[in-house]
Amino acid sequence: MTTTENIKNGVNVDQLMGTIEAVQGKPELAKFEFRAKTNWIEGGHCVTSAKSFYGVCEEDTTRKETFTMEADHPEVLLGKDLAATPAEIVLHALGSCLTGAMTYHAAAQGIEIEGMESSLDGDVDLHGFLGLNPEVRKGFKGIRVKFKVKSDASEEQLRALSQFSPVFDIITNPTPVSIEFEK
Repeated sequence: MTTTENIKNGVNVDQLMGTIEAVQGKPELAKFEFRAKTNWIEGGHCVTSAKSFYGVCEEDTTRKETFTMEADHPEVLLGKDLAATPAEIVLHALGSCLTGAMTYHAAAQGIEIEGMESSLDGDVDLHGFLGLNPEVRKGFKGIRVKFKVKSDASEEQLRALSQFSPVFDIITNPTPVSIEFEK
């Protein structure tokens, strides 16, 4: 007897539904802690590594690779242009998470997505970062996301699917951040 996997949008829907049922039956499975460690190199150049995380009630041991991400600044911002800026990395995180949320939730609802791409833009005024005007925000004044999606889903359906993105939630709602220093 041959079985075929229930794959939609590259997502194993049976596994996804099994995960949903498991979390409904045991809510503590939903608690995750993600970690990253950033090492400064020089100027604005840093390297962040991510490997370990806690999830499904235990420390993860399945991840074999340590993932690294670099950040720097272009020369006009006194960097050496060795990597994307931290602001561009935020745009990457948002675009990737919106895309993933839409893909997974569309699969769970039986919605086919044949193709998707997004472009993201964010405006920053250096008066805030440079401390020249305390009234000017240091970060993005706003972010614009434009999607091109090949799907039978309506714009309203796609917008609703995008709202499941954790990074969208992080960016659009205040997230408490504590900062500690050791010497």
